[in-house]
Amino acid sequence: MKRFHVHLHVDDLQQSLAFYTKLFAAEPTRSESDYAKWMLQDPPVNFAISTRGHAAGIDHLGIQADNAEELSELKARAQAADLALQDEGETSCCYARSDKHWITDPQGIAWEHFHTLATIPVFNEQEQGAAACCTPRAPAGQPPGVPEKSSCC
Repeated sequence: MKRFHVHLHVDDLQQSLAFYTKLFAAEPTRSESDYAKWMLQDPPVNFAISTRGHAAGIDHLGIQADNAEELSELKARAQAADLALQDEGETSCCYARSDKHWITDPQGIAWEHFHTLATIPVFNEQEQGAAACCTPRAPAGQPPGVPEKSSCC
């Protein structure tokens, strides 16, 4: 089973934590000083918020695969559709080690396809001060469907 993933940037983590805990009628699965995540079963969604990164709002969307085979299927589907793909392989971000790749929609919204391999005690092993994940952005002067290399993972 795959799980839909949403990551929002928020201005006030505590206020947002209280709101989403009430909205989902559930405590977060993971809660840190700059990040919280709910792994909801109904509906099946990985919903994350953080104070890292850009302006408040949607940072990226994604699909979390339960295993390497599902992730491989997502990658093959993106490649068969001739979508520009940024393959990060195994990387660390958002308190997890994952195998992942990114595609970007025509509006410039990044979509992350990933399989979580393990949790880690820090937001990002490579850069403690890094922005949220490695969300690719369409580079200036390029069409939105072409992701630029990320700088944090």
